[in-house]
Amino acid sequence: MSARTPRTGTRRRLRLPSFTATLRWKAALFITVMCCLLATVLGVLVHVLVSRQSENQARNAALTQLDTTVKAYTTGEPLGPNARLDPPDLPPALRTLTQHGQRATQLADHDGTPVMWAATPADGKALAVHEDYTPRAAVIRGLDQAIIGSAAVAITLTLLIGLYATQNVTRRLDRTAHIARRISTGDLDARVDDPRAHHPAYTRDETAAVAAALDAMAASLQSKLHSEQRFTADVAHELRTPLTGLHTAAELLPPGRPTEMVQERVHAMRRLTEDLLEISRLDAEVEHAELDTHQLGPLAHRTVHTTALPTTIHILNDCHIETDQRRLQRVLANLIANAHKHGRPPVTLTIDGPRITIRDHGDGYPDELLTEGPQRFRTRPQRNKATGGHGLGLTIAQGQARVLGATLHFANAPDGGAVATLTLHPPNADRP
Repeated sequence: MSARTPRTGTRRRLRLPSFTATLRWKAALFITVMCCLLATVLGVLVHVLVSRQSENQARNAALTQLDTTVKAYTTGEPLGPNARLDPPDLPPALRTLTQHGQRATQLADHDGTPVMWAATPADGKALAVHEDYTPRAAVIRGLDQAIIGSAAVAITLTLLIGLYATQNVTRRLDRTAHIARRISTGDLDARVDDPRAHHPAYTRDETAAVAAALDAMAASLQSKLHSEQRFTADVAHELRTPLTGLHTAAELLPPGRPTEMVQERVHAMRRLTEDLLEISRLDAEVEHAELDTHQLGPLAHRTVHTTALPTTIHILNDCHIETDQRRLQRVLANLIANAHKHGRPPVTLTIDGPRITIRDHGDGYPDELLTEGPQRFRTRPQRNKATGGHGLGLTIAQGQARVLGATLHFANAPDGGAVATLTLHPPNADRP
């Protein structure tokens, strides 16, 4: 017996188009289904009631004609054009009933047309008459067509009215989602400002409640962020004076290794204080670029010379750019310093038009930096050292790039190493 081979293929699930997930499409589908269901129920009910009424009228007319025919048969008078004794095309069920002595009616066909039969026993045979049902059947068909046409018109009008009614809700929800995305990108000044959430003349609905909650959340976040920024700026500002005095006192200490250690720590504290002040100004969005036209090649050489760190410069396509020289040098210097602290040589700076790339050959950026961006006071240990920096260098670089109207992108090279790409904007280019 051979073993059954398991099936390795996976069954693919049917995926609906993305637009089917929208509230407007679901509302349209719900309205259409409910209208079709209601129209079907009402149409069937009207059809059944009218059909029964028409059959009852035809049955009464056939029985009346049958009574007249019975009298004529009894007196020996002519039976009439629609009356016959034991006709061959009488429905079998009706013939059986007359054989059992019963008087009955039945709707059936006669020569291809619908008729209402009425029969009664007569001398062991069936005396039958038939009433033409064609006009009544035509009325019922016309009624069915009218029901279908009116139902289609009603469904279309209801769907259009429903879509118009939901358009306002979906538009307000789209605006709320758009504001939420702006807030998530850092624009805490964005507000929905739904009039139904603030104006007493409007009835407050669920959409207005969501908009009001989003505005309240943004206001709370903005207030907490401003408090944090003020606290950071105040602390950094208050530290500057004692640090200046401590730096002056350290310069007066006698030469030696202990003095060098004190001076190094004081210098690190002063640099941290200045970085905190710079970050607080960037967070407060009070910084403005002083734009001027500069050539990138010489500017990059001056920056590398200022850092005094071994960095190879490759110029593939030099160009003039409209930028703030001091801020651009600050961004490049921080990226170069980060590459030397956390990466491995060689560190290269490549200029290709308005795009500047700084790469090292270390372990690359950590995953959380690639997904969340630079975070202050979050850093990994420096290479060959027990502790790292404060995680402010890349944060400042990203903030200054934002002031310049540039984009700073972090990635890892496929063959190893961290890659930071700064994209500037040429003169007269549209700012994002």
